[in-house]
Amino acid sequence: MESKIGTEAPRGLTILSEDEALFRDSVYEFADREIRPHVREMDEAAHIPRQLIDRLFELGVMGIEVPEAQGGAGAEFFHAVLAVEALSRVDPSVGVLVDVQNTLVINALLRWGTDDVKARYLPRLAAGTVGAYALSEAGSGSDAFALATRAGESGDGFVLTGRKLWITNAAEADVFIVFATVDPEAGYRGITAFVVERSFPGFAVGRKEDKLGIRASSTCELLLEECRVPRANVLGEVGKGYKVAIETLNEGRIGIGAQMIGLAEGALDHAVRYTKERKQFGKAVAEFQGVQFQLARAATELEAARLLVYNAARLRGAGRPFLKEAAMCKLFSSEVAERVTSLAVNLYGGYGFVKDYPVEKLYRDAKIGQIYEGTSNLQLQTIARQILA
Repeated sequence: MESKIGTEAPRGLTILSEDEALFRDSVYEFADREIRPHVREMDEAAHIPRQLIDRLFELGVMGIEVPEAQGGAGAEFFHAVLAVEALSRVDPSVGVLVDVQNTLVINALLRWGTDDVKARYLPRLAAGTVGAYALSEAGSGSDAFALATRAGESGDGFVLTGRKLWITNAAEADVFIVFATVDPEAGYRGITAFVVERSFPGFAVGRKEDKLGIRASSTCELLLEECRVPRANVLGEVGKGYKVAIETLNEGRIGIGAQMIGLAEGALDHAVRYTKERKQFGKAVAEFQGVQFQLARAATELEAARLLVYNAARLRGAGRPFLKEAAMCKLFSSEVAERVTSLAVNLYGGYGFVKDYPVEKLYRDAKIGQIYEGTSNLQLQTIARQILA
């Protein structure tokens, strides 16, 4: 059973303009109304229904930074962060679907695409096409540039051969940003980014992973067997794919931070409501000082994480350096999400350990935050290099 949470705003109203707060709250109200009733079903089926994805496009959150002239919302990166936070408060699986679409795929096309690439793909991504970002491989995780996927020149284009793993949105996507190396001897300077369509010959989506958490979000392998890609679909320059990857992932980490604070907010919502309703020893659990102190600490950590995420997003929007801040917000928010969801399970007691109640799912969902788009150790390494430079 899942108790009704309602549409009240998050407890934190940190540094938001009135318009920004209204936007975040409107996305949350949508999620509370149209996503919440289906969360458990989607988790068990490991699937987000296409009709829900269509509703996300109608809401305008699948093309937030796409210019209005190309069918998008014409909004800012910060709005994408707010949307991911609001959606993740209800279901982090839907949050990451929207996150990858905006902070990785559309962001990369806006920054690195030619006018032709933007004209061909941005309207589609704003109107109904899901995108995915394919960097990881079996031997290329934290060592992101140890790519085995090869790209060889052939006629007026390239032929890509290789296998990508753990690609978010792969089951739903029709457009993929794929990284391959044109010159293995050149190391990271041989890496090139390509815009690949599902319909291209030699491209296939392979096995879907059976995951611990964010189960409704698809995670699949990609198979490229002499996949032909037009030269016009090179994203950025040949041999400069490492810049596309690094700079896009830095921004994507802010999106994951937003997913984690939304997830933690959802867990805290449930914990607060449950402890007010649950009675032990003749009074509500929330009346015990030990419980109050745990909730107070969780709320404080969550607000600190939100500040880190919003600050990194503001810096990015202002065109200022944000590498350290992006690493900090992802590191801390993912740790806070794990602690808050664990607390929620504890406060629910035995009910927290069963699937009839919502917090065990959020606990499972939280774990990925310390792994994807750069592990916590990589974030610590990035922060250390920045403060020691």
